[in-house]
Amino acid sequence: MIANILIAAAGEVSAHAVEAAGNPITTIAREFHVEWPLLIAQIFNFCIVAFVLYKFAFKPILETIDERQKKIAEGLQYAEEMKEKLAAAEKKEAETLKQAQLDAQKIVTETRESAKAMFEKQTQEASAKAEDILKKAEEAIEQERVRMLSEVRREIARLVVQTTAKVLRKDLSESERAAYSESASRELTSIES
Repeated sequence: MIANILIAAAGEVSAHAVEAAGNPITTIAREFHVEWPLLIAQIFNFCIVAFVLYKFAFKPILETIDERQKKIAEGLQYAEEMKEKLAAAEKKEAETLKQAQLDAQKIVTETRESAKAMFEKQTQEASAKAEDILKKAEEAIEQERVRMLSEVRREIARLVVQTTAKVLRKDLSESERAAYSESASRELTSIES
């Protein structure tokens, strides 16, 4: 209804304008059969439709596009942050692995050194025990030799006394036997040295 009133008003204005002026625009408009009231009404209708489309169609679509662009930008930023965090985590993991390898190598080295030291200590202890056993064995052998020599001397002295008694054919007193035994022992000792 408003459009019809506008068309009628525009028609009167344009009809007076066309008749009054003989300018080139009006002549071109006549050649292309342009009707001014209809053209103005169409322009007005176009403006109304454009406004309605902008308000209810383009604006929501543009807002949706803006929201999606923001989400895409946030997603890209998040992906970039995750990429940086992943790189940092990989770097930290590599450093941790390297440190673990160094620690493991250090532990292995320390264990080897400890085992070597323990082996050397046990070897020294075993050598000391072996030397001690040898020394005790030598001492025992020496004591046994001294004891046997002592027994042999006594036995030889006894035999010498018996032989002497038989040679002399007489019975010796205890003091004589001791004296002969003592002298035989001295002679045996001097022979050994």
